[in-house]
Amino acid sequence: MATLVLQAAGQSVGTFLGGPLGGVIGRAVGAFAGQAIDGQLFGAQAREVEGPRVSDLQVQASSEGSPIPKIFGRGRLAGQIIWATNFEEEISTRTEKSGGKGSSGGTKTKITEYAYYANFAVGLCEGPITRIGRIWADGKLLDQSALTIRFYRGSETQTPDSLIETKEGTGNTPAYRGLAYVVFDRMPLERFGNRLPQLSFEVFKSLDDIESLITSVNIIPGTTEFGYDTTEITRSAGAGVTLAENRHTTQEQTYWSVAIDQLLGTCPNLTSVSLVVTWFGNDLRCANCDIRPGVENRGKITTPESWLVAGETRSSAHLVSVHDNRPAFGGTPTDASVIRAIQDLKSRGLKVTLYPFLIMDIPADNALSDPYTGNSSQPVYPWRGEITCNPAPSASATVDKTAAATSQINSFFGTSQISDYSISSGVVTYSGPVDWSLRRMILHYANLCVLAGGVDTFLISSELRNLTQVRDSAVNYPAVNLLATLAGDVKSVLGASTKVSYAADWSEYFGHQPQDGSNDVLFHLDDLWANSSIDFVGIDNYMPLSDWRDGDNHLDRQNGARSIYDRDYLKSNIAGGEGFDWYYASDSDRTQQVRTAITDSTYNKPWVFRYKDLTNWWQNSHYNRPGGIEDATATAWVPESKPIVFTEFGCPAIDAGTNQPNVFFDAKSSSSAAPYFSSANRDDFIQRRYLEAMLDYWGAGNSGVNPANNPTSSAYGAPMVDYGAMSIWTWDARPFPAFPFLTSIWSDGDNWERGHWLSGRLGAVALEPLVRTLLEQFGFDRFDVSNLEGIMDGFVIDRPMSVRAALEPLGRAFLFDAVESEGVIKFRHRNEDVIGQLVPDDLVVESADDREFTLTRAQETELPNGNKIGYIDSLADYRRASVEARRLVGRSQRQSTSDMPIVMAQSKAQSISDILLQEAWAGREKADFTLPPSFLRFEHGDLIEFNTGQNNLSVRLQEVG
Repeated sequence: MATLVLQAAGQSVGTFLGGPLGGVIGRAVGAFAGQAIDGQLFGAQAREVEGPRVSDLQVQASSEGSPIPKIFGRGRLAGQIIWATNFEEEISTRTEKSGGKGSSGGTKTKITEYAYYANFAVGLCEGPITRIGRIWADGKLLDQSALTIRFYRGSETQTPDSLIETKEGTGNTPAYRGLAYVVFDRMPLERFGNRLPQLSFEVFKSLDDIESLITSVNIIPGTTEFGYDTTEITRSAGAGVTLAENRHTTQEQTYWSVAIDQLLGTCPNLTSVSLVVTWFGNDLRCANCDIRPGVENRGKITTPESWLVAGETRSSAHLVSVHDNRPAFGGTPTDASVIRAIQDLKSRGLKVTLYPFLIMDIPADNALSDPYTGNSSQPVYPWRGEITCNPAPSASATVDKTAAATSQINSFFGTSQISDYSISSGVVTYSGPVDWSLRRMILHYANLCVLAGGVDTFLISSELRNLTQVRDSAVNYPAVNLLATLAGDVKSVLGASTKVSYAADWSEYFGHQPQDGSNDVLFHLDDLWANSSIDFVGIDNYMPLSDWRDGDNHLDRQNGARSIYDRDYLKSNIAGGEGFDWYYASDSDRTQQVRTAITDSTYNKPWVFRYKDLTNWWQNSHYNRPGGIEDATATAWVPESKPIVFTEFGCPAIDAGTNQPNVFFDAKSSSSAAPYFSSANRDDFIQRRYLEAMLDYWGAGNSGVNPANNPTSSAYGAPMVDYGAMSIWTWDARPFPAFPFLTSIWSDGDNWERGHWLSGRLGAVALEPLVRTLLEQFGFDRFDVSNLEGIMDGFVIDRPMSVRAALEPLGRAFLFDAVESEGVIKFRHRNEDVIGQLVPDDLVVESADDREFTLTRAQETELPNGNKIGYIDSLADYRRASVEARRLVGRSQRQSTSDMPIVMAQSKAQSISDILLQEAWAGREKADFTLPPSFLRFEHGDLIEFNTGQNNLSVRLQEVG
């Protein structure tokens, strides 16, 4: 059996997929062949395959017999004009009078003007598609709100367009079933020189692997003065110039309206949203912390409304601090905009949660004593969960477990009462004492919700982890008691039909187990969860789903996980792995993977220590253990009495994001961090895999909930976790791509690249469903694509072709092969495990003239010195673009080029180009040898370790002769 073998390359190549998978790809990058299977799948045996081109699909035409493109994910198409009428001419006349100075007469001039309108339809691509986004006319964005446009998704049941039917007659009008198309009804042509403009359309086609499963999202930013408003607000720029404050697109709609349209178009089964509204805290010491609405500058003049929140005007509100010579945050949403946003969401049929949110505005030049260390300044823009008593429980001379703790926490909550609020003339009025506290914020928004017509759910705050763990005695938690009282007050304002809860941090919800040698095990939030005013257990769930490291020499890889993107691996860690089976006792243990099993030798209740063991926590009575001794009486928690709601869950789009989903990357914040063992490179695919694992595990979209994962309550007859209310963090009310790319307007745009945002990422297409769909469309049913990993913004097929031609650019970009094995076409990346070893004694010699092993090496002049690829730039209005990788040494003058019909960002395209160039050089060595029939277990594409007697080669079987 003669076999072509390519030597594996080193790990110096950058990764396209990102994360540890990329490192493995780097090692195997020289093994690409692209000739794995021929026959029916890939057409005739050929070395040259012409696949989809980065063709000019953005030039509109009307040509008989033109191919109908296929699009997956998102892209930009011009399409073909498939129907049109003659221009409609509209004639108008007017008379103007003219005459000389002092003249009593004058000349009358009759002026006749002509306006033209076009009725036409543009066929785009094969349907059904998800939605149409932006439209360009002659290269400029078109304001769709000023036109009459009808969009047909291309379903097999769509009916004829009413205008076409009116013109052509009933029974003579095709419905164009299976074709996505757009109809323009009386489009004015004056601005286009009385001609049809060149139109192109942003087209989205979801393959429904997660978008259709999403039922709830959080909406941010909570820091946007008019960003939630359905009414356009302008601001004065001086000298009589006004600028748009909340509309930075060519459309007449505010960016709130555009962003929510995008959300509903992307997630067709969305039923609820959680609207975040932010006030600002200014001190980690709870007794010193004012909580106030803020503005980004004092001098802004807006029309037709001025900023007003809780009675504060722009001149009296908290002024947000400055970072890099610009406001560190936007301002608090004005009350009127919050009311209109709630009403708009409800009018769209969505359930609304109002989520008051606290951001710590503590700049770098602060002179505030740190309650944890006693230092003369506090951390910069820290997490609200760090608010605590002063000194903190971990500090010497702490006030924890003393009456002073109660006094400090009382100051944080404040004295605002229900009776201090009234509603009149469309505003909420406060008449109590000056009291910028948590109660002031929460009760204000409870009353604002009443003014808006009510909400479905209200959160009384979130993630006050270190504050809720402060005690005034051995077992009493004053912040918990005050939260319960606040919940009751909110319930009385909003009424029994509104669900009320607190959103606890994932490390907070289940109990307090201080690491101070006391052995205390206390269910400190149980008095809150059991309170009659609390309707569910709210958890901001960012529990880790992996413990992944680069390379193969780490425990999860050795235990059988294929990669960090392995869905089954991630799902197994939702109720397993760290926080369930074991924990790391120290940072050094984490580095060395020294895992300590979670046990309970005294009471045999290990679930008490497992923050991931939601089921046992929910199903069992809770017994406090002060000093490690279990109480005889249970806490107030009643097993299975209330559902659990993930008030937040999500994963940053960063390498190894599932290792630590709770961290975020924000250069200005002291809390900014990359996940454990992360390269900090962008990785959209890990975010998508996280969502797939969570939504599938808890039952979203399933016909039935797996009782082993999500048991049904015997008390209220529904699942433990209300998966319909699982709210993903996060969707932005600033429409993509205006946000994140208008960084001159929004200073947090850079955080999007590796953040938790769904905006600009949902609607992308994962490699696995894309390849599956292509194979199914070509009639293949015996295949396995389960091991394919990767994601792209979009993929375009511009004309009819074989499935081989369609898959070829994907195989090159994502480094996978197709192998026929046991009658099934298996697709796999070239980072699979080594499946066997060879030594020289395994080889056979067919004749005395043969050598048992021949190794040849291509000359440098035969190899490319550069590699250029064309692609579609997803971040530059889908323009055709190219990137190039070049070797800095060598004598070769050759250059390889290829077009890839993949929609992606420049950084991804550059990584592909780098990898392909490295591949060409890493694969310059080949070997020929013969194996006996006993080695027929090896298949095309298998990775094998070959000990030649002089060195070890990692080789891949490429051709069989």
